[in-house]
Amino acid sequence: MHWRHLRRRCQKVIGRIPVPDPFSAQDLCERLAAERDRPLRLLALPTPTVPGTPSGMLLSVETEDFILYDGQTSPLHQEHIIVHEIGHLVCNHRSALDDTRLHRHLDLTDPQSVRRVLPRIRYGDEQEQEAEMIATLILEAAGRVPAPTLLSGMLGGLESAMGLRASRPAGASCSPG
Repeated sequence: MHWRHLRRRCQKVIGRIPVPDPFSAQDLCERLAAERDRPLRLLALPTPTVPGTPSGMLLSVETEDFILYDGQTSPLHQEHIIVHEIGHLVCNHRSALDDTRLHRHLDLTDPQSVRRVLPRIRYGDEQEQEAEMIATLILEAAGRVPAPTLLSGMLGGLESAMGLRASRPAGASCSPG
């Protein structure tokens, strides 16, 4: 899928998302839960995720949604994980396995149960691209990451090194003025 097409399509999706200002992932989840009239709970995994395992997961059951995330990583990474999972939620992505079936065997108060029951579930490449783009767009709108420029990517480093990109203090808005 072409990057610009994906970005435009995802911008339409996030246009309907009530991004809080000032931004917090918790506030965003609360707003989404209220808008959808369905609980959305954040659950930090108490032990760090290890390479080869997901650092976050969306689990939807009959009456509510859960976002599980690595509670031992940096706050910025936690925020990115949560917003990525929100991307799966707002795009109505489904895993290959039945989430309700998983939930019956899951004790959310027992970290070992979480590790046992939640196998590594891969979304399709397109679903991962969409969720990542949604996360990027929300974090751009919140001023957490810079918006892309014409020289983003490998050339973006040259742009910064040559002083062509104005640096912003951490947390500053990405939009001019």
